[in-house]
Amino acid sequence: MKGFCPLASGSKGNAIYVGSGKTKILIDAGISATQIEKRLATIGVSLDEIDAVIVTHEHTDHIQGIAGIAARGIPVFANSDTAKALMTTLKKRPRFKIFSTGETFEFGDLEIHPFTIQHDTLDPVGFTIQVEGVKLGICADIGFVTTLVTNRLQGCDYLYVEANHQPSMVHSSSRPMVYKQRVLSRQGHLSNEECAELLCHIAHKGLKHVYLAHLSQECNSEDLALKIISEKLAVHGIPLNISIAYQERVSLFLDFEESLKGDCHEPCVPVL
Repeated sequence: MKGFCPLASGSKGNAIYVGSGKTKILIDAGISATQIEKRLATIGVSLDEIDAVIVTHEHTDHIQGIAGIAARGIPVFANSDTAKALMTTLKKRPRFKIFSTGETFEFGDLEIHPFTIQHDTLDPVGFTIQVEGVKLGICADIGFVTTLVTNRLQGCDYLYVEANHQPSMVHSSSRPMVYKQRVLSRQGHLSNEECAELLCHIAHKGLKHVYLAHLSQECNSEDLALKIISEKLAVHGIPLNISIAYQERVSLFLDFEESLKGDCHEPCVPVL
């Protein structure tokens, strides 16, 4: 199945499917292998078809399903620091394939570039993926948008970017102060406004769709994130198709060929 689809997005677990004509991968496996298998089935993909899992960083909500998937012999791509961190939590060593942050590598017919992001882990990364003339940008779990991040996400056809929280909701939440300080720090997570600002910098006519990712269930809402980001983009006259990357269910599947024709599988959110 050619396309791009978040299988889960949020603090309870993260996983994204990317498929081309020759290669099928997961970005992260933060829900159980059983759940990943079920969610893949809803888009017509078998877990046995997955060629690799590529890991952004070692937090539990990104690696929870690694052991179950690795047990099937599926290789796990990670940078060296993330791989070392994974080995402290896994009983059995996966078939690791080590990449270097900042250096492009090829896997099947995918060209993958891991780039440095700001988060409270050892060596967290975002990715751009070039496949069949399409460029994907994947960047979540990021506390601050650096110039590097902005540059790497230029020219994408599809984006998966974080809109984690609304700062006022973080401050008024019942969460402990240490949580609030972490989320709001430059090593934490991106707010709705920060996400909107990033999109204003990198939006272009060829950007076909944006997923808003890793929404906090307590300190954000789908409607609020869409409202704030849509209004900010509208002020700058930027029209975009935007949808939510959901936590508890598979999100909108974007078929590369159909979306190039302008088709959608469910209503998108147009910025007018």
